[in-house]
Amino acid sequence: MPDSTLLDQYQHYRAERFRKHERTYAHSLPTWRTQRRRRMLVRGLAITFAFMFVVSLLCAFGVDWAPLLWLPACLVFFPMWLTLQIVSGRQGDAPDATLDEYELSQRNNARSIGLTITQNLMLIPIFYLIFGSVITGGADTDMAYAGGLMALTVLLIGGCTPAMILGWTRPDPDA
Repeated sequence: MPDSTLLDQYQHYRAERFRKHERTYAHSLPTWRTQRRRRMLVRGLAITFAFMFVVSLLCAFGVDWAPLLWLPACLVFFPMWLTLQIVSGRQGDAPDATLDEYELSQRNNARSIGLTITQNLMLIPIFYLIFGSVITGGADTDMAYAGGLMALTVLLIGGCTPAMILGWTRPDPDA
């Protein structure tokens, strides 16, 4: 690849790495690859995100023990997220070179929806922090922590949305 740019070389590297991981995990968790089970994972992630947002609200109201609830939320989130990624073939963040036209179109549509969700939901912590800092004079540390948790939750939602959409909509794999 003498005429390729640094970006082309990186994309080639990403595609090769993706294919390697795809071969490694292609037969992992076979009973979780059904649409029904993937939808269970998507629902579980949605519930976890709602719980994370509630934790951020509890922090906003100054509940001292509320930040401790973030740990169980993460302990639930990470296994479900990794499982969804494995059983959906990581199609939500797959490099272009590894997808056919139909998969590429689905992936791009899911990413577009994820970006829209992120942009709209991000208004919640932004307005909370802007108006809260004006009301409190910027002296409320609970508000800053809660705003950070809200923003983190929104970014997790937006980042997971493409895989959640694809996991929900894709039919069962061929037997």
